[in-house]
Amino acid sequence: MSSQVRLRLLPGARCLFDEPIQMKVSGLRSRQVVALRARSTDERGVVFTSLATYRADGSGEIDLNRDPSLRGNYVGVEPMGLLWSMRPVTLHKRFQKTNSLNPHVVKFSVHEQEGEGRMLAEAINERFLIGDGVIWCPVKEGNIRGVLFTPPGAGPFPAVLDLYTFGGGLSEKRASLLASRGFVVLTVALYGHDDMPRNIGEIHLDYFEEAIEFLKKQDKVGSKGVGVLSLSKSGDVALSIASYLPDVEATVWINGCCANTALPLYYRKKQILPALMFDVNKIIPTESGASMVKYGVNNPLAEENKATLVPIEQAKGHFLFAAAEDDLNWDSKAYMDEMVERLKHHGKENFESVCYPGAGHYLEPPYGPYCPSSFHGLAGKPVLWGGEPRSHAAAEVHLWKKIQEFFRAHLSCDATQSKAKL
Repeated sequence: MSSQVRLRLLPGARCLFDEPIQMKVSGLRSRQVVALRARSTDERGVVFTSLATYRADGSGEIDLNRDPSLRGNYVGVEPMGLLWSMRPVTLHKRFQKTNSLNPHVVKFSVHEQEGEGRMLAEAINERFLIGDGVIWCPVKEGNIRGVLFTPPGAGPFPAVLDLYTFGGGLSEKRASLLASRGFVVLTVALYGHDDMPRNIGEIHLDYFEEAIEFLKKQDKVGSKGVGVLSLSKSGDVALSIASYLPDVEATVWINGCCANTALPLYYRKKQILPALMFDVNKIIPTESGASMVKYGVNNPLAEENKATLVPIEQAKGHFLFAAAEDDLNWDSKAYMDEMVERLKHHGKENFESVCYPGAGHYLEPPYGPYCPSSFHGLAGKPVLWGGEPRSHAAAEVHLWKKIQEFFRAHLSCDATQSKAKL
């Protein structure tokens, strides 16, 4: 390692997962061409790496906020490109960071271009999922299994129920980051966590009703109702929660369906929506080994499937619909358009929508590795998620900010209500 070359991370080497950093290299020769690398390991032991080539200026300095990558995993001026362009060394692996208590650790390094690429400098970036003072509390009360995140301070804070995805187990990443931004957030598992069954054959809204009641009783919660945050299959669950249950003021739907999919939906021991099913014969295999499942979903607007449509016109709260136009999991943009038309038809103005050209299915908090393909639990095989890395990364930055603005706008906070619980 060269003693004079220095790699700096500004404003510091420790930050929250969703915060940008500035990378600067100094001490190089004038106009020297070097390789910048990033490497990290997720909680399942999968290694992710990225590589980009840069040319120093006349003073021997590189600033990723100013200077373009000449080649590598991305080209052009992309200050956070080394993070979002990281790829798994094993095909069809998705970056897994579900435990909020351990930071995402990334090693950045500078290497000579010639020979074997001798390392000239390195720096470690610790990207925390939970902010200072945020309280992490596992929840095992009644039927609820999850984790509650409470921001520091007296509050009152708006409350959000996070339905991360419909995978088994529990993911804390999005909930902990949202709590770090000033929300009381409860993330819940539906199956496969703690003492819950490993698989389920139906979904019961009663579970989410219980979770909402639990959330509303928290001392620091000041919102009269709650927000619901979803993604993928949990998108249609969130629509049903907003349509059938009281106390939901704001619902964020990200790349989901407009109909109840895969499993029948029950409430108070009665089936309220049948399941929209899939046609495996319409799944398209590709040379990469991952399949495209987008066209495997039956048409919810076909006469025989209309009973599966979620009656979102019944909802009292507001909706934020976010659709990636290159989602290869299912046709999120078409489903969003159908919901917008449905609400307009019923004279509703309680919604806003946003489209992201070039983005794929997994729109998450920003600056994590982009995922083109990974194993799909329902399909039982690797599938393509779609998207182009640069456009997808930009969409995540925009959407994450928009989600927070949406919840702050529609989750009214009342200090007197919070004090009444104390």
